[in-house]
Amino acid sequence: MAKDEVVTKAFHREIDLKPFGFDGTLSLITLDNGMDHTRPNTLGPLSLAEFDNAITAAQNSSSSAIAVIGKPFIFVAGADLTVMSFIENREQALGIGQLGHKIYRRLLDSKKPTFSFINGLALGGGTEIGLNSHYRTMASTAFIALPEVFLGLIPGWGGATLLPKLIGPENATKVIILNPLNNNTMLRAKEAAAIGMVDAVYEPVDFLEKSVAFAAGVLNGSVKVERKNHESDDWETPLKVAEVAIKKKYGTADIKSPYRAMKLIAAAKNNSVTDGFAAEDEALADLIMGEQLRATIYAFNLMQKKRKKVEGAPKASLARKVSKVGIVGAGLMASQLALLFLRNLKVPIVISDIDQERVDKGVSYLHSEIDKLVEKKRINSEMAARLKALITGTTDKKNYADCNFIIEAIFEELPLKQKLFKELEEIIAPDCVLATNTSSLSVTKMAEGLKNPERVIGFHFFNPVAVMPLLEIARTPSTDDETTATAVAVGKELKKVMVIVKDSPGFVVNRLLMRFMGEVTDSIDEGTPPEVADSAMAPLGFPMSPLDLLGLVGPGVALHVAQTLHDNLGDRYNVSPTISRLVSSGVKTFYLKDADGKLTPNPAAVALIEKGNSPSTAEEVRNRALKAIAQEAKMMLDEGVVATPAEIDLCMLLGAGWPMHLGGILPYLDREGVSLSACGSRFHPAGLASLG
Repeated sequence: MAKDEVVTKAFHREIDLKPFGFDGTLSLITLDNGMDHTRPNTLGPLSLAEFDNAITAAQNSSSSAIAVIGKPFIFVAGADLTVMSFIENREQALGIGQLGHKIYRRLLDSKKPTFSFINGLALGGGTEIGLNSHYRTMASTAFIALPEVFLGLIPGWGGATLLPKLIGPENATKVIILNPLNNNTMLRAKEAAAIGMVDAVYEPVDFLEKSVAFAAGVLNGSVKVERKNHESDDWETPLKVAEVAIKKKYGTADIKSPYRAMKLIAAAKNNSVTDGFAAEDEALADLIMGEQLRATIYAFNLMQKKRKKVEGAPKASLARKVSKVGIVGAGLMASQLALLFLRNLKVPIVISDIDQERVDKGVSYLHSEIDKLVEKKRINSEMAARLKALITGTTDKKNYADCNFIIEAIFEELPLKQKLFKELEEIIAPDCVLATNTSSLSVTKMAEGLKNPERVIGFHFFNPVAVMPLLEIARTPSTDDETTATAVAVGKELKKVMVIVKDSPGFVVNRLLMRFMGEVTDSIDEGTPPEVADSAMAPLGFPMSPLDLLGLVGPGVALHVAQTLHDNLGDRYNVSPTISRLVSSGVKTFYLKDADGKLTPNPAAVALIEKGNSPSTAEEVRNRALKAIAQEAKMMLDEGVVATPAEIDLCMLLGAGWPMHLGGILPYLDREGVSLSACGSRFHPAGLASLG
């Protein structure tokens, strides 16, 4: 039992159905943890006991039917994942699944008709309450999903068995596997109704009344719900599609949960409910007692926690109000930044560049992106007009005079940035924040010679700006708390997850990425075939191979960062001759992509490799790259680049897209023994993101 379980109470009351056309009562069970919508209902052991008692009371009453509803805006957000850290053996893990099935099945096997009134967010175990009910209604504003595969689990309280039987293998595969793999996509009410997950959708204003009327209609026979038999459906093709999607996301990594979910969906075709639930229990127990789940839950909890609290941030009350933002630069990166600030802060935005043509191009980009938002119905035409009116393009830096926050996104050349900040300082107010989006240059050096170096700060976004959630905030020794607090406040308004880092070369993400990528490119220069070196990290399930990532960021950018890190951190950051030749020859990628998205080696790139005579195996490349990451992470912590190992994990999860089943990177290095062999100790205590 989780010591800190927030108990979701289950309140039972009777509703007279006579006004709705049926002579009888409805037992309504309301699930409510007593907190507002920011702390959703979850179900741990004590909460399940509450639910069980309420079902007993409803079954023993004289009611004609039973219904379950949640608190305002929330149905149930699933099982209480904190319980996982208290499970010590497989017997306990097996018991979690069995307990849920035992209680939920009381709804499924009830002689009284059972209903779920899904009034708000329903995830995982919440969705499964609905699936174990005979009928389901849903509020039009609610969302529903089975995110377990995303978390390293499977829908283990009936979902993997009941959903394929209810909506067929194709739709079930989408909900159980494909949606979780696609950034944990949830279904809107109309989407859920369209595939048969729910039987009726009502507006929130009279949702309960309409849902009770629906239940009364079922009871009096005026409402008929048809259920399709899916046994004759094509069960093989959807699962093949799912397998392709899994391999695309994780490559050859030994990822457990989606493949286990596939087996359960396939078995649901012929399995009885009893056999299906037993298979879910076994799968759930196996996954709970696996390392991947512990790492995934660690990563998930870390991301949720850091969204709310920024480690080392000054008091929020120190933040200054930002009423106008300046963006120096009008290229793609600068324009992306301008759009992000514009949409979230909704304050005047000034962009500038060296000539009017570039400025006009940047403004045009912003206008077209706003028009796209209207087309996609993300905003209305009135809001679009308002946003466009807030945009100003200029070649005259004097237009920045009344800005409170300025961020530059010009060429990665230190003298240029220093010159820019000195020019701006003569124009702007002393308390205007001067932020830089640099990925590798010294923020401290940018502030040298300024009258007010305390208002200079690193504000490093990741590309694409709108999608990547991480924001590295780099403080210099001079940066004051007011500037930092203002930067954090702006970052929150931009809906970014922030990590405050010490101003040091490459900060966190680029420093680690370049160290590990350097080992890969060094091995190629030494004579390792590119395809061997590039496949070395495949067992970890990274979103991209090293050479594919190189093509995304561009060899020019990679070379510049590598050179900067080499100059500042020494020879462990080698400047690859092969990458240098790629840049000088104008070759932008190691791979060419065909119409089907298949990657093949780029002959122009291969021809530029000057092979050495010391080739390595894929395993050798992987081991040296992992050792290098461990050593670099240890140095970063010793240098105080970040406060804790958790910050490094967070950065790699959100800034580099490294998979959750690794826990970021450091839990993986701990589990594999790399931390101990390379650094002499673990990064995390045993059991924090692992079984032990």
